Amino acid sequence: MAVYNSTSKKAEEFINHEKILETLEYAEAHKNDLALMEQILDKGRKYQGLSYKEAATLLECDDPDIIQKIFDLGKEIKEHFYGNRIVMFAPLYLSNYCVNGCVYCPYHGQNKHIPRKKLTQEEIRQEVIALQDMGHKRLAIEAGEDPYNNPIEYILESIKTIYSIKHKNGAIRRVNVNIAATTVEEYRMLKEAGIGTYILFQETYNKKSYEELHPSGPKSDYAYHTEAMDRAMEAGIDDVGCGVLFGLENYKYDFVGMLMHAHHLEKTYGCGPHTISVPRIRPADDIDPETFDNGVPDDVFKRIVAVLRIAVPYTGMIMSTRESAKTRRECLEIGITQISGGSRTSVGGYVEEERDEDTVQFDVEDRRTLAQVVDWLIELGYVPSFCTACYREGRTGDRFMSLLKSGQIANCCQPNALMTLKEFLMDYAGEETQKKGDAIIEKRLAMIPNEKVREVCRERLARIEEGDRDFRF
Repeated sequence: MAVYNSTSKKAEEFINHEKILETLEYAEAHKNDLALMEQILDKGRKYQGLSYKEAATLLECDDPDIIQKIFDLGKEIKEHFYGNRIVMFAPLYLSNYCVNGCVYCPYHGQNKHIPRKKLTQEEIRQEVIALQDMGHKRLAIEAGEDPYNNPIEYILESIKTIYSIKHKNGAIRRVNVNIAATTVEEYRMLKEAGIGTYILFQETYNKKSYEELHPSGPKSDYAYHTEAMDRAMEAGIDDVGCGVLFGLENYKYDFVGMLMHAHHLEKTYGCGPHTISVPRIRPADDIDPETFDNGVPDDVFKRIVAVLRIAVPYTGMIMSTRESAKTRRECLEIGITQISGGSRTSVGGYVEEERDEDTVQFDVEDRRTLAQVVDWLIELGYVPSFCTACYREGRTGDRFMSLLKSGQIANCCQPNALMTLKEFLMDYAGEETQKKGDAIIEKRLAMIPNEKVREVCRERLARIEEGDRDFRF
């Protein structure tokens, strides 16, 4: 039996099954201890996070007053660290060729009727131009695992192509990468290619369930997959993004596993995950979510988001267009800091007028355009941000986290968000959105703490109106 060790490099020691079960038993036994819940909330109000045991106990409590306090604290912490900025991105699917047998994904190798497609570099160019014409500046590239069709050389060439394209005022300034677990050597190649965050979803941390859900292919190796972030960190990629697919396994188990993973990275490398994603399983091609009996209801899902925000206050939290506009709005208030907009989950989906539904990885619930999502966010009082400055200025990993913890990030993120929003308004927005956007920029400009930064930002906003682009603090 493996012994729990948060700084071990072995998957079954830093994600320890017995320790997770012990944590869940403790949470169940103490879920009605309201005094304990108040103590945990008081600790959360110090903005320094919670242990996975404390977070699991808080999540287990179903007292209405405690739940409301969880939501209130999630909102308070989010506003303290991230203000009203919401970072925008889009996924770009390069290839749906895949040799794995994942039973929840339509790209699985046994699916013989899904059309297989891999973008050429010219097709990637056209997809990126379409994304730039929407206003996107940050992409997350996705590809199935197929050593023959999607080797690392293809991914590297694709990244180079994406960064090279400058169309009108468009430019992709940050490419995040969501590809299969690989070697330290190949992670170094990705680092040298200038990627932003390396993203890899665990799907589930329960080893037994993981192996049943991944019966064949390279991804079936639980330890190799779970230890991928360690190899990425060793290769110098200090911004990594974790996530599980809620609905595959008991959500409480995966909630604890994900926080255990974050704790491991923090203890071992001095920096936890840059982002955590919270997707729920969705319908797709030959995949029916009803097949999985671990579905997460909306009210529980919101609590997961809020408790995660309290437990890992410094970590960005991502919600995709898998979720409805209603769910996204509610979760933006209590913890989510980054969302996609105008997303296509098919290979080549941005250029095609009619999307080939047979090549989508999952159904999109929020089908609004990026312009509509931006307008909606402004209406709600948020600043849609297309900022990529920290990555480009080397503020990554523990350097980014130290700025965030000290509060100094406000003098970078707020002006950068306002300037990138101004670019979007000038280049891509309609007249009404421009008016509303300019009003929120003026309001938020006055709230930048440092007077000198505020004045420089005001000057640069004026220069953006005159046609200049790509300023950053």
